Amino acid sequence: MILPIIKYGHPALRQKGQRIEKITPPIQELVANMLETMYAAAGIGLAAQQVGQALQLTVLDVRAAKDRPSTLEIGGAPADVGAFMPLVLINPEIRPFGEPALGPEGCLSFPEIYADITRPESVRVLAMNLKGEKIEFKAGGLLSRAIQHEVDHLNGILFIDRMTSLDMSEVKAELEALQSNTKAALKK
Repeated sequence: MILPIIKYGHPALRQKGQRIEKITPPIQELVANMLETMYAAAGIGLAAQQVGQALQLTVLDVRAAKDRPSTLEIGGAPADVGAFMPLVLINPEIRPFGEPALGPEGCLSFPEIYADITRPESVRVLAMNLKGEKIEFKAGGLLSRAIQHEVDHLNGILFIDRMTSLDMSEVKAELEALQSNTKAALKK
């Protein structure tokens, strides 16, 4: 089922997600719905907060982004990114590393708003998958950027919080309009 993606101005986007202690049928259903929602919106990542659930859960799939490569390393060896998708991360812990890299970002909760964001080029990830198994890997390129973006969501941090003041001033009017429309819709 395709879920509504909440927009900037909704309080759920600023909520830190609760840890998931057990993979239950409702969690499995939420993951399936989040994947369907992400694909329908042509996104590469979706956090539980974006569908109104304050949980430590995100889904990702970077296969459609052919112009922005990703790297993946499991157990110290290169791995096929495509074979690892879609990626479900439950209770993820990340350690970004490497040189700062500037790259374009957008967000399904901020339609038509984009900015270049600086993030470390790579990330180490420790999480649980949908089977309840511990997974550990390193990611680079777009996958690293997407994971960092989604884990920010899980902690109530939005990509606009990482914009430069110049970029922020350029999208200020759009952000204010989006926030105002969202708050008005919540009052109905």
